[in-house]
Amino acid sequence: MSGERFSVFACSAFGGLMLILLYCVLATGADAITRTVAQSFEAPQLFFFSGGIVAVLSWLMCRTTTEGKVTSLRSKRPRTLALRSMLFIAASVFYFFAFRSLPFAEVFVFIALVPIFAALLSGPILGEPVGWKSWIALSAGVAGMFLLYPDGLAELTFAHSSAALGALCGSAAMVLARHISRDEDNALLQVFYPNFALFLVMGCVLPFVYRPMGGLDMLLIASYASLLFLARWVLVVALTHMKAYVATLLMNLQFVVMIVVGAVVFAELPSLNLIIGASVIILAGIYLLIETTGFRLGQQRTSTV
Repeated sequence: MSGERFSVFACSAFGGLMLILLYCVLATGADAITRTVAQSFEAPQLFFFSGGIVAVLSWLMCRTTTEGKVTSLRSKRPRTLALRSMLFIAASVFYFFAFRSLPFAEVFVFIALVPIFAALLSGPILGEPVGWKSWIALSAGVAGMFLLYPDGLAELTFAHSSAALGALCGSAAMVLARHISRDEDNALLQVFYPNFALFLVMGCVLPFVYRPMGGLDMLLIASYASLLFLARWVLVVALTHMKAYVATLLMNLQFVVMIVVGAVVFAELPSLNLIIGASVIILAGIYLLIETTGFRLGQQRTSTV
């Protein structure tokens, strides 16, 4: 599918849904590998190799196009892209520690807060302020978090804090991606630079934590990087044509995928309070989306993005 036809497909509500579903599958596969690799290696080692591989794949895609032309890697918003890269690095590290210690589905409830974080950040960054009805939905989303821990906040650990900070940094990075895409035509720029920055930063730390790797370890990291490359490319394209509210809400569909993978691969079944809390968060996100954008699946939006 050519870039132009791919963009037209993504413009429709159904096309956007398909893109986010594809992202959910790819991202869940990458997260599953993270959970496995994190048991044996530190974050810098995983992200040094994966960031380098994703950056190389992005560069190769920019150098080889269907029209035979070379796409420039010069950004129209270098400072904003640099900030997005920093947030991307922070989110990657925080999620790494979360996936190392927490059950698969439990990390999701923090990822489910991404639409709420995105709504808060969309006002100052994208010029889309949040109304009082939306604040009710945001409050319900926070209440849903407390349902996850019936015994109180004493259950929270460093891994939970890492998941929350990962969600916040990831939300900011995605909102900035939407902001950057208003001026950038090449979605691969937003894949190349954050991963290249991740490669450079982790390379400075790698000598202190490096452990020898076997062929299977390298295969896992290469698979992880390939899935991430595809997932992040698809996500940036979706954010180019969809409001951050729409994309981040639909990303909650990853919960279903993560539950299946967690149960099948890691034998982890979610508790009842986990399901209830996640459901409240998702419903709050749905109400927030409908209230602020009037978005309906299967219906083309007429508002500008």
